[in-house]
Formats: sequence, C-alpha cells, structure tokens
Amino acid sequence: MQIGIDQLAFYTPQTYLDLTDLAHARDEDPDKYRIGIGQSEQAVIPVTQDAVTLAANAASQIIDQDNRQQIAMVLFGTESGIDNSKSAAVYLKRLLNLPDNLRTVELKQACYGATAGLQFAHDYVLLHPDKQVLVIGSDIARYGLNTPGEVTQGGGAVAMTITADPRLLILDDASAFHSEDIMDFWRPLYRREALVDGRYSENVYIDFFKAVWQDYQGQTGRSIADFTAFAFHLPFTKMGLKGLRAILPEATAAQQETLMQNFEASRSYNRRVGNLYTGSLYLSLRSLFDNATLHTGQRIGLFSYGSGAEGEFLSGTISPEFDSKSSQQWFEHFFASRKQLSVAEYEAVFNRQLPAHDVLLDTSDDDARFVLKGIQHDQRQYLDRSKKAVTDQ
Repeated sequence: MQIGIDQLAFYTPQTYLDLTDLAHARDEDPDKYRIGIGQSEQAVIPVTQDAVTLAANAASQIIDQDNRQQIAMVLFGTESGIDNSKSAAVYLKRLLNLPDNLRTVELKQACYGATAGLQFAHDYVLLHPDKQVLVIGSDIARYGLNTPGEVTQGGGAVAMTITADPRLLILDDASAFHSEDIMDFWRPLYRREALVDGRYSENVYIDFFKAVWQDYQGQTGRSIADFTAFAFHLPFTKMGLKGLRAILPEATAAQQETLMQNFEASRSYNRRVGNLYTGSLYLSLRSLFDNATLHTGQRIGLFSYGSGAEGEFLSGTISPEFDSKSSQQWFEHFFASRKQLSVAEYEAVFNRQLPAHDVLLDTSDDDARFVLKGIQHDQRQYLDRSKKAVTDQ
C-alpha cells in the first residue's frame, strides 16, 4: 500500500522585513545575510497570530467538506505551544470544525516535531487506509533584536494531509534516525527568546546528517545516485547547502549539477520567509515541488533535524498524480501582495508582547481568516472571520 503526503499547504502573515534593510540598520554588509546566511527576507509575525492561528490559516486551505470527516488525528508539531497542558491540536480541531471522534496531540522535539507526526501518521494510515491524518508544523522563531540569531528569525505553518494513494509524495518504508542529549539550542519556560550555541549547532547538524545518511544507505543499499533531490531542514538556507556539500563528492559531476539546481529550487521560499522551526523542512519540500522540474517516480531525500537533538533521514517518490500548478499560483500571489515593513516597524511589532492577563487586541491590521482576538478569563479568544464570530477557548 502506498502512503504519503497528499496535500501540503503553507501560511505566514503578509508582513515582512527585507534583510538588506536590517543589515544596514545593524552596520553589517548585506551579503553577510544574503550570501553568508542565505536569507533575503523574513516574515514578521504580529501579536494577533500564534501557533494555533498560523496552523488554522494553513490547514484551512486543505481541509474542506470532501475530507473533513476522514480526518482521524491531528498531530501538531510545535515548540511555540500556547499552553503547558492543553495541546494546540485541540484548539485547531475546533477552529477547523473537525469531527469529535479523533485524536488531538501536540508533539515537541525542537524542529523535529512535524516529522514525528508524519511518521506516526504513516503508521496509522497503514492500518486505516480509509482515514487521513492532519500533520502540522507551526512556530514563531524568536532570538531577539540585535542578537546573532536575529537574521534567522521568521515564522509560519505548514499543514499536510497523510493518506493512502497520495497525490504528492509516496513515502518509503525505510528511514534512519539518531538522537543525543545535546545543548546546542534550547528555550527555557521562563524565556520568550531562544538560546543557541550557533557554531556548535551547525556542527551537530552536519554530524547528524552524515550519521543518518550512512545508516539509511546501510539499511537500503541505495546511494546518492538514486536521488533526484534533497530537501533539508533550513533554519537558514546556507545550512542546508552545507549539508548537501557534505555528500556531493559521492555523486558524479552531472548529478552534482542536478542536485545543486534542485537545492536552489528547494530553498526559494525559505529564503524569503525565514526560520519556521518545525515547518522548515516541509516548506523546503513545497518549494522543491513548485520550482524544480520533477517527474513521477523520482526519489527525494528529506533531512529533518531538531536541536537537543534528533535527526532523521527519510525518503519518498513523486506520485503519478503530482501537480504543483495551484501551489505555484498561491505563492506567486502571496509574495506579490506582501507588505514590507521598515526596520523601525519590525522592531515595534517584535516588541509588542501578549500580556499575561485579559486583553482585547486590535486585529484591524491583520487580514488573515483566523486571528487571535484577545484573552478573556485567561482563555485565548480566536476569531474566524469566515463566520464573523469569536471562538472561545
């Protein structure tokens, strides 16, 4: 039975910062960001969006009357959860009007959470081929103003439906994974901004990638010659390039050229959005689908990494029903309609924090379908503009 990714959608707010402007404001050479880091723009997330609304705005693109009753689980990968007890998945379930007879679980292991959800979903659908699983990766990446990590901020959400006979990517059964207790990146409960040992984290990323790639090859007997492209977790896009370069010598000159071309296609969206944490790998995959020339049956490699640390290499083949035209059109419209913020405007948005008490937020500048309306009695209030009513949680 063939199981994999049937639909893959993305959402982030339309406000963004041009990193050339940020470089000038921080007295840096713009090429340090554009080339050295591999980023050109960065999504700016307003206080009226959180992990739940970002996920709802992404998932509402692929959940409709045709598949709503088939959804059996919502697996929500995030490291930007809004409650220490209640999962973001159950908030999302209500916003999407999903049936009551389903599981709603939040998954956390840094940027790896959505991949855990993908693998759990695969195994569930294998046993229940008439059902679908909604997998989410939704996060807001924050390091602070005037910090080394500022250029790798961003945010947004990906939403995937995992089904039998998928229309995008058929997952292979084999995968290789590796975990160690490593302090390369962490987010203590008392902090809103992440802590990271940047150079160490880069080295661990490469070490984990090489380890799982070798393990995968040992399991399957496959080599780099069996792959048309690789998609990477991209905290910044130069990181994925470093990963690919670690194994490029295994390929012929002709294949190296193809793999490099496809890598450029895979990082097109990420370099204009920034870091998505759990969603990063799957935005890269969406970018690959939309911007590379792919054919049915070609094999794609995926490297998922979550600091702390967990790495996994998995793979899949392009479905016979693969078609990226509608997604390409969505992204073209999205990028064309974005609103560029000045550095001062970006800093003002960044510094606007959600208070730890009841509040009514001004949502007039947020044109998303789902927004965070405020807090009442310590409960977040969500607005679905398609219903013009507040959803109380």
